[in-house]
Amino acid sequence: MLNAEKLEILTESAKYDVSCSSSGSNRVNGHGGLGNASVGGICHSFTPDGRCISLLKILMSNECVFDCEYCPNRRNADVRRASITPEEICELVMGFYKRNYIEGLFLSSAVFKSPDATMELLCETVRKLRQEYKFNGYIHLKGIPHADEALVFKAAKLVDRMSYNVELPSERSLKMLAPQKTKSSLLLPMKDLRDAIIYDKENKVRRNRTLPAGQTTQMIIGASSETDGQILKLSEALYRSMNLRRVYYSSYIPVVQSEKLPAVGAGLLREHRLYQADWLIRYYGFDVDEIVGEGENLSPEYDPKCAWALRNMHLFPVEINKVPLNVLLRVPGIGAKSAYKIIEARRFAPLDFDNLAKMRVVLKRARHFITCKGKFYGSEGLTQIRTSLLLAGQSEVSEQMSMFSESSVALSALTGEV
Repeated sequence: MLNAEKLEILTESAKYDVSCSSSGSNRVNGHGGLGNASVGGICHSFTPDGRCISLLKILMSNECVFDCEYCPNRRNADVRRASITPEEICELVMGFYKRNYIEGLFLSSAVFKSPDATMELLCETVRKLRQEYKFNGYIHLKGIPHADEALVFKAAKLVDRMSYNVELPSERSLKMLAPQKTKSSLLLPMKDLRDAIIYDKENKVRRNRTLPAGQTTQMIIGASSETDGQILKLSEALYRSMNLRRVYYSSYIPVVQSEKLPAVGAGLLREHRLYQADWLIRYYGFDVDEIVGEGENLSPEYDPKCAWALRNMHLFPVEINKVPLNVLLRVPGIGAKSAYKIIEARRFAPLDFDNLAKMRVVLKRARHFITCKGKFYGSEGLTQIRTSLLLAGQSEVSEQMSMFSESSVALSALTGEV
């Protein structure tokens, strides 16, 4: 029977998974149904128009047969255990939805009994929600490694999004810290689901599409020795080969004791820099090799775009009224939205610094790398530019850390502009 203690245990245990965000789904409500996940979107934190909306984020069980060193729910961890049934989850979701507490569901589970037994119960839960309870809201389901392929595809036809979390950036780290998981147990389901998504798109399947909101994954940062360059290389490969919607980065927090794990966490700043670099790869046309070397970490002093610009000062300053879009996107302080606004506005009249300020260009960074109508207002000399950018960056990080708590560890990634 579901009670307050069980609910507390299972929602608390789910908080370490950050791989849920905007849905991108177009599932609409039908006659006699409840809920809607159509465009305008269901999302764990913020939609593109700034609205904050919520998912119920819960585990079906935190009783695990796996013994991953970094996991607070691992088999040998001394924690309170709880499990709930598919029927109890359905009743909880419908009750919370009708009370306007939530707008969707993020459902995961520890691996209890076996991967197949766990995946079968997860499938039964989403089947009940869709077919018996007529719930058409957003559902994000966490895939279970080593589960039977038929169960995975059955679930993929019912939910909006699935995530198989890579967790650790290399097979060597998986063997050391999560020996029951393998590279193939994580990547093969992702590949099969990618192929099914492509097939449905090419054949214009409209009903019962496979994962209309695609796939995501998550990596734990700092539990193993991989550099930021290695982590971002893997992310770049996953975006290109698996067509992932997002790669999420979760800073390692030492919540369990293990001789194989670091005594201190990776910190929010490293995670923040990875999100900034990830954004540059996805939206700004950068390759990983331009941002950071494979054996290197990102600069803690400068955001990745500023760090790149400082290494390539021979390319600057650029005239804001003449350079193409791909060059504008590489100017520190000019985000993707601002770059498109500049391209559109300068068709009608040359732009000056006041115009850029109204477009929300971050001039305290951009002024060192641009001219407007031939005028330059940046610092002279690399040393002065470095100092100015360093002070601006410290101010922004300080403001961000005071606004958001550690529990909102991935929030900065949702604002994106660098």
